[in-house]
Amino acid sequence: MRHRYGDCVRCLGELMGHDAFQVKELALCTLMKFVELEAQYPLIKIEWKGTLTFPCDLLKVVVDGLLPTTEDASLLISRFQEYLEYDDVRYFVMKAVTASIGQVMQKTKERPLPFYQQNVFSLISPINMPNKESEMVRFMVKQDNREELKFSKLQAHKQVFEKMWLTFLKHKLPPGLYKKVLVILHDSVLPYMNEPTLMMDFLTVAYGIGGAISLLALNGLFILIHQHNLEYPDFYKKLYSLLDPSIYHVKYRARFFHLTDLFLSSSHLPAYLVAAFIKRLARLALTAPPEALLMILPFICNLFRRHPACRVLLHRPAGPADMSEDPYVMEEEEPSESRALQSSLWEVQSLQNHYHPDVAKAAAVLSQTLSEMEDDISGLLELSASELFDREVKKKAVDVPLEFEQVRGLFGKKNDIFAEHFSLD
Repeated sequence: MRHRYGDCVRCLGELMGHDAFQVKELALCTLMKFVELEAQYPLIKIEWKGTLTFPCDLLKVVVDGLLPTTEDASLLISRFQEYLEYDDVRYFVMKAVTASIGQVMQKTKERPLPFYQQNVFSLISPINMPNKESEMVRFMVKQDNREELKFSKLQAHKQVFEKMWLTFLKHKLPPGLYKKVLVILHDSVLPYMNEPTLMMDFLTVAYGIGGAISLLALNGLFILIHQHNLEYPDFYKKLYSLLDPSIYHVKYRARFFHLTDLFLSSSHLPAYLVAAFIKRLARLALTAPPEALLMILPFICNLFRRHPACRVLLHRPAGPADMSEDPYVMEEEEPSESRALQSSLWEVQSLQNHYHPDVAKAAAVLSQTLSEMEDDISGLLELSASELFDREVKKKAVDVPLEFEQVRGLFGKKNDIFAEHFSLD
């Protein structure tokens, strides 16, 4: 009977790789029913009180079936999510996933396995960890002495959770998956680790990659720096290097500027550093879309309010006549060497003549005396071009001009040279 039961489990494990989803789903549900029954009626003889009766080997068959290396199993994994609500199942699934990653990735010799790694991420990313031990009340195994068992302790859950994520992240990830991990890391992973500082290496490597991956790594680094006293040399130099023309167009713009605002909020930052950020943001603003400008101009105003020493950029008696005379070195990667404090903010003066009236109005604020109260930019971070367009369309004109000067010549000026040679018929 035991042999026949073992054959049945093996067949069901193979059927989890069947082409038809209905067959996979039925095999999964049947195996999980076996897990539940084996937990209640264990196949091993209980030698002493307190022996763990959870069928870990059987659950490993299920986990291996959920993590194929050649196809996307996200649909089957979503069907499995309901079982992860059980605290004991979640605990042993995390242990099984850790073991699976070690076995599978070892064979590939550090080469990424896109399907397998995506399946692992689909399985572990939605895991809801309990915040308190008192929340751990749902167990598939109904054991009298559960309090004595390891999987009923929150500390043990955190240890297994931490080990699983560290094992997953120590292998090279495909670029798309890298971004997905960084998006959830700061709020779904770090708070539930016993030692979040163990993520320091992963985040610092990600921060050094550049582009969108660096932007996304900022969230996790912010938590480690502010809550766990992480020291990161040349952090602001790297943050400064992330400011390039694409920063106003990327998908994660709101998140990046929210965090940059926090990192530049300290009044202890040297004036040359803040001035370098202001100049670089202003220079990049010359080619930015209006929706980004409506956010970045109040952002620059806030930096001036926090760091009055930088106001020399606004009130320099004579600004440079053109770009070639600007002492600021845009290409310089080191903020201290950029000579930003010797420059002036002529870029904002240019934006005062912007075609969009709201942008011109926002830029004009810097020509006036700044109020002490900072502008709240949280509502502007997510502003999109379509929202800006809708806002303009819904505006009602108050004053309608009733007089106008008749157009003369090609460009409408009276004494223009074009008026002598061209006429409008």
